[in-house]
This record gives sequence, structure tokens and C-alpha cells, in this order.
Amino acid sequence: MFRLIKLLLVLAVLALIGLTGFAYLGTMSPDSREMKVPVTLDAE
Repeated sequence: MFRLIKLLLVLAVLALIGLTGFAYLGTMSPDSREMKVPVTLDAE
């Protein structure tokens, strides 16, 4: 039973390290591009 808890704890620590590394090193910014969309206004 203790081995299972130890394994889950190690996996949780590794997951947190991986998530932290991805947050710092991963490209999480969206691609920017110019968009021109025509808008029709109802002027009554």
C-alpha cells in the first residue's frame, strides 16, 4: 500500500514539474494577424 502512495506522490511531483516547465518554455501566445471584417450598421 505504501508503494502505491509513494508512486502516486512521485507522479504528482513529476506532473507539477512538467506543467511548470511547459508554462515557462511553451509557446502559449496566439498568432497575431490583421483581420478586416465589414460591418453593417442599422442607421434608422
